[in-house]
Amino acid sequence: MERDYLPICMEDMKKRGWTQADFVFVIGDAYVDHPSFGPAIISRLLERYGYKVCMIAQPDWKNDKSIDVFGRPRLGFLVCGGNMDSMVNHYSVSKKRRQKDAYSPGGQMGLRPDYATTVYCNLIRRTYKDVPIIIGGIEASLRRMAHYDYWSDKLKHSILVDSSADILSYGMGEHSMIEIAEALDSGIDVKDITFVRGTCYRTKDISGVPEDSIILPDYDSLSKDRLEYARSFYTQYINTDPYSAKTLVEGYGNRGYVVQNPPAYPLTQMEMDDVYDLPYMNNYHPIYEEAGGIPAISEIKFSLTSNRGCFGGCSFCALTFHQGRIIQTRSHESLIKEAERMTHDPDFKGYIHDVGGPTANFRHKSCAKQDKYGVCTNKQCLFPEPCRNLKVDHKDYVELLRKLEAVPGVKKVFIRSGIRFDYVMADSNDEFLKELCEKHISGQLRVAPEHVSDNVLRMMGKPQNSVYEKFIDRYKRVNAKTGKQQYVVPYLMSSHPGSTLKEAVELAEYVRDIGYMPEQVQDFYPTPSTISTCMYYTGVDPRTMKPVYVPHNPHEKAMQKALMMYRKPENYDLVKEALIKAGRQDLIGFDKKCLIAPRKMDRKGEHQGQRSYGKNDKSKNNSINNGKTAKIIKLFHRKTQNHPGRRMLKMAKTGIKGNSSFAESFIFGCVAHAFVLELWQIV
Repeated sequence: MERDYLPICMEDMKKRGWTQADFVFVIGDAYVDHPSFGPAIISRLLERYGYKVCMIAQPDWKNDKSIDVFGRPRLGFLVCGGNMDSMVNHYSVSKKRRQKDAYSPGGQMGLRPDYATTVYCNLIRRTYKDVPIIIGGIEASLRRMAHYDYWSDKLKHSILVDSSADILSYGMGEHSMIEIAEALDSGIDVKDITFVRGTCYRTKDISGVPEDSIILPDYDSLSKDRLEYARSFYTQYINTDPYSAKTLVEGYGNRGYVVQNPPAYPLTQMEMDDVYDLPYMNNYHPIYEEAGGIPAISEIKFSLTSNRGCFGGCSFCALTFHQGRIIQTRSHESLIKEAERMTHDPDFKGYIHDVGGPTANFRHKSCAKQDKYGVCTNKQCLFPEPCRNLKVDHKDYVELLRKLEAVPGVKKVFIRSGIRFDYVMADSNDEFLKELCEKHISGQLRVAPEHVSDNVLRMMGKPQNSVYEKFIDRYKRVNAKTGKQQYVVPYLMSSHPGSTLKEAVELAEYVRDIGYMPEQVQDFYPTPSTISTCMYYTGVDPRTMKPVYVPHNPHEKAMQKALMMYRKPENYDLVKEALIKAGRQDLIGFDKKCLIAPRKMDRKGEHQGQRSYGKNDKSKNNSINNGKTAKIIKLFHRKTQNHPGRRMLKMAKTGIKGNSSFAESFIFGCVAHAFVLELWQIV
């Protein structure tokens, strides 16, 4: 049969000669048949095993009939909220509604509900009360047990309880979904499918769970005692490895129990290759073309996923809970084959946008012991410093990049996934860094030190700042040898647990010293199932149970974020307030080390004598003629009768074509004339 998209309507199903679907897959994203989208992988894998899968993308959750496109499936409904948690997709960290959804046609917002997985399941249950429902994807995976929900600011049940789904497949799901499908197909009742690794299920009776299962505190206890939740969360965290994890049980009173089986085993390289060799269309469905397509495809269409998993162990990252810490890789042959297919795409211009995964330069397990024992439960591979058993080697990755560059039709191979600079520093060989600088970045390298305070970095599970500084020196040295002038753009985070205003000011000083002014700053976002989110909710580090300072107040969070963008005029009031509260008035003044000048502000947070303008405001060019600036000009005229600077006055009177920054330059020019204090009273 000719390669094609899976059915999205009854007409498509009839073209294939089907009378009934085995599975109907309900998804919160638009239908994109590309292996960067979880539903595409699972649906194509089920197809490979002979199952008939139909897709319902972004159904109208207010209309019960929207779920009835294909009628009753033979085996069950599959539900995935999308490639992102629906709440992260909808809301910024300040809980403001986002304007665009990159996973919807034309970027349109509002085509999926909040808590999409739960809403879709309840929609199905209203029409099909006894059809099995299996949920998966990032939203289900990270909400599989009781979890703190930032958007409602409370501890929520396992998503299995609220959604009334039968089985939850957590993690990437390939092994577990095939095992579930085969069990259903063999006639096993969904309530009896309690034996599949990588799944959670609901039950009233836990007499059949393994003897060594861990009974977690029940939901009522967790909701009453945050410290109890912190201890329970850490128990879950150290039971995420498939080789050492135990079965976990969490009680919900008269609603029964949620049981989490140990994680599925990682895919072998051959299995990974098979997954990425499935007959994907590698694009969004043509029905979205008229709306402008699906924006999310632009970055990933010509990118290659070379690995899964991450042993970096950052506290704010949920990868440990979802993909695990064991690295899984594709073979060179598989990646070259996909690159060759790309070159035949009419939209391909010769540039592979990325070759990586959660961390680009991880191409093998962190140590040999993992094949038998899994990852260590009581320590990390890289934090607080690299483990002595850590295998550090970039040779395979360098060899892969060189092979991809040699593919006919490929002009350049970029690396845009995260590079772990501490792993690079653990490698005494410069070969990878040299290759990276010479061929795989374009002017700048993006890395994620996240902060400069060691106190905050410790809470983040990141290396000390000195490691990052040494990496910068090494990067500059290697660049110098290549004859290129390239820069590092650091990703930085504000308001992470452990960051007081003192640490936030320290970060602002660092930004000042490197001459970098970020356009945007990532404010810490408490997403489900991360150590950092547990800190945010409980006020303790679950690894040690020691108290951690947490900036909860929105105003303090705004101050910490503003400090990193202190040059923006609209941030002046927040920056000034933060510096005063931190006891750092020494950074308010005219010295080159100061962050802001000591100017008065009006009630709107704007410089007196100035106003802010929209990009289409035509009065911007005449801003110099407002009343306050006229007073400045008059004062300057009186003080500088015989000074060459009077030509500036002439320019000002004739209406210089500039912007509001003219008044700032004007003031600094006046300092030399010894009347800055008098000028200050006006400004």
